[in-house]
Amino acid sequence: MKVFCGRANPTTGSVEWLEEDEHYDYHQEIARSSYADMLHDKDRVFKPMADAAVKIVEKNGFSDKIKIINKHSTEVTVGPDGDMPCRANILITELFDTELIGEGALPSYEHAHRHLVQENCEAVPHRATVYAQLVESRRMWSWNKLFPIPVHTSCGEQVIVPPLELERCPGAPSVYDIQLNQVSSADFTVLSDVLPMFSVDFSKQVSSSAACHSRQFEPLASGRAQVVLSWWDIEMDPEGKIKCSMAPFWAHSDPEELQWRDHWMQCVYFLPREEPVVQGSSIYLVAHHDDYCVWYSLQRTSPEKDRRVYPARPVCDCQAHLLWNRPRFGEINDQDRTDQYIQALRTVLKPDSVCLCVSDGSLLSLLAHHLGAEQVFTVESSAASHRLMKKIFKANHLEDKINIIEKRPELLTSADLEGKKISLLLGEPFFTTSLLPWHNLYFWYVRTAVDQHLGPGAVVMPQTASLHTVVVEFRDLWRIRSPCGDCEGFDVHIMDDMIKRALDFRESKEAEPHPLWEYPCRCLSEPQQILTFDFRQPVPPHLIHAEGSIELRRPGRSHGAVLWMEYHLTPDSTVSTGLLKSAEDKGDCCWNPHCKQAVYFFTTADPRAPLGGPQTVSYTVDFHPHTGDITMDFSLSDTLDDGQ
Repeated sequence: MKVFCGRANPTTGSVEWLEEDEHYDYHQEIARSSYADMLHDKDRVFKPMADAAVKIVEKNGFSDKIKIINKHSTEVTVGPDGDMPCRANILITELFDTELIGEGALPSYEHAHRHLVQENCEAVPHRATVYAQLVESRRMWSWNKLFPIPVHTSCGEQVIVPPLELERCPGAPSVYDIQLNQVSSADFTVLSDVLPMFSVDFSKQVSSSAACHSRQFEPLASGRAQVVLSWWDIEMDPEGKIKCSMAPFWAHSDPEELQWRDHWMQCVYFLPREEPVVQGSSIYLVAHHDDYCVWYSLQRTSPEKDRRVYPARPVCDCQAHLLWNRPRFGEINDQDRTDQYIQALRTVLKPDSVCLCVSDGSLLSLLAHHLGAEQVFTVESSAASHRLMKKIFKANHLEDKINIIEKRPELLTSADLEGKKISLLLGEPFFTTSLLPWHNLYFWYVRTAVDQHLGPGAVVMPQTASLHTVVVEFRDLWRIRSPCGDCEGFDVHIMDDMIKRALDFRESKEAEPHPLWEYPCRCLSEPQQILTFDFRQPVPPHLIHAEGSIELRRPGRSHGAVLWMEYHLTPDSTVSTGLLKSAEDKGDCCWNPHCKQAVYFFTTADPRAPLGGPQTVSYTVDFHPHTGDITMDFSLSDTLDDGQ
């Protein structure tokens, strides 16, 4: 059966109704679930999905010993007519996320002990411990606060300053989970030892009530406390002989045996405000948690002694953390990137320029004003971005200098622009609805919609954009698409087949977003430009098609193709959302850390298979102007050298 599904098209900005298979959401959820990654984690306790579990149990000959109950644990009944005949004496669970408690582990354990298991039962895992380490890090702090931004003009240096509300805001309430092993040790200064903050014994009654746990310590160095790095480990047995640790390499007991994971990473927490600490001067780090979230604070005196009110869970009240995610904060604070836009603006701005800026929560309008534009309009289509930009303009005394329009850019009228024609249309481009790199082509559709408002000879910046690709071998990310086969002696081919069917439904022909600075890979080919988009002209009515082949120049396993956009601000200035420089001799890649790149995984029997001979990758890529979609297909083929 087919059903109609509504979706907001991130590229065209329109709302569309599409005919989909009734199980489309189900297939997509399985295809992108990374269940395989969990099974490749050889330290992990595995609870397979209920709809596959029955078949797996049967295939492995345990149907008479294992009963699958397809319910949430809080719905399970105990008794003669219940799902379980009596309370259990062993509790085996896997309810954890990167933050440990973010998937509802505490209330689930609390309910299980009250209703499902016997008193003094054993639990596997037996215990979990959360660890924390205080650091100073300008890079990580730039993911949370807006830094002052210097702008060198003909009248001297101007500085874009953040609003006071943003400075005082405690930030977003959610944890930032990342692959902490990919953050260079040069990017942070350690201010404390690794501190065990709190433990949960899963064999005893667990409480989901809010609580706090403090640890007194003496800072290892003087500095500004900004960020808490956190992770956890679990002990499978009561004696703690079998452990599974999420510690980063510098805190791991055996760095050489570090297990890569994408389902459990490490946590970055931002303190409500940065605070000075002095080496050797005692202070308290406090971990707070409710039933789902953890957050941290610093206190000068013991929280138990002064009995003061514990800080509430941080909630953004400045709008910025609602509009900008952590990578976007980092992007805006990237001074090199800002300087690139400044240099490009200098080449296109004139004293009589009338500018229209179209990007979500962008500072381009402030740059255009400081660099001498006669008049600047900026469009903010959401109430949150409109309120934030008004605060930023007011903090910089520009509320009467820059006209902010709260409207979708496609709906602009001549009256909104005070009857003036636009001589310079600006975009980064950046839009909060974009998931894949080419979704920011929405700027092209906006440029087409405002064509009537552009004056003769109007300049568009960026002038053009291009789609690029490179074939890569991942160090670890391939695991999320790799079949498992057997897991600890259990045959789980049934789950492999289920995921493959879900991928074949559609996902195998689609790319998915990943922040590749967190996932090391090697370029096996040279980067190749495959499509171009001319923003100086409206969106064309016809399909834009490209096909060709990519020769692999380095040996390795071809796991997939990475795609990204490059924006050509002027003929001499290009901003890349993907590769930042050419790959080195070994092919190591340097990716833009502020953007997600698109990964098209190749369909192969086993990404771990032995290396074959030289290969060529063929591709077809199409841009569909009516929908804004980019469709693609990549295929591997073996080739032979001339001498073979």
